[in-house]
Amino acid sequence: MAASSQASLLLQKQLKDLTKNPVDGFSAGLVDDKSVFEWSVTIMGPPDTLYDGGYFNALMSFPSNYPNSPPTVRFTSEMWHPNVYPDGRVCISILHPPGDDPNGYELASERWMPVHTVESIVLSIISMLSSPNDESPANVEAAMENGDTHTSAESLARILCAPDLRHEQQPMVLAGDKVMAFTIVDQPSSTSPILMVFGLSV
Repeated sequence: MAASSQASLLLQKQLKDLTKNPVDGFSAGLVDDKSVFEWSVTIMGPPDTLYDGGYFNALMSFPSNYPNSPPTVRFTSEMWHPNVYPDGRVCISILHPPGDDPNGYELASERWMPVHTVESIVLSIISMLSSPNDESPANVEAAMENGDTHTSAESLARILCAPDLRHEQQPMVLAGDKVMAFTIVDQPSSTSPILMVFGLSV
């Protein structure tokens, strides 16, 4: 009970800090005001990446002994990435249990540490979107496609077809040396959808 209370107080403080000082690149809040252990996160696709211009939703679930153990993070938006399992679960070092890696692949310093916060976790995920790790993929097919220009265009199309991102999907068209895709995206905080344009050099 004491550990759960400590975790609750810490998460409430982090929520207050993020509300007072928002961080560029993402927004975060509680799924339900009744529980501080379930967070909803929306991440903006990093500039100059395959995900540029997209908005990707995820759920962050914290254990009762946080910060001694890491949360789990799962994309609820369709996500095609080498370090995201097909069911949306994010696989990065800082979300792995603390201590030595039983497989000897990661250093203990790369894994979870109690100093991590919601902000540092999401910023690490944004970094993951910018720089995928193909050496230990959670999605082997995505890792095989990563780096290949033409198949990356196909991956982009898969992302754009995410049901919770799309209001109406328009066909992809070739404009000069870029594949352009147009999509109308519903914003949770607005009654008016916005038009988003994605481009990828080919």
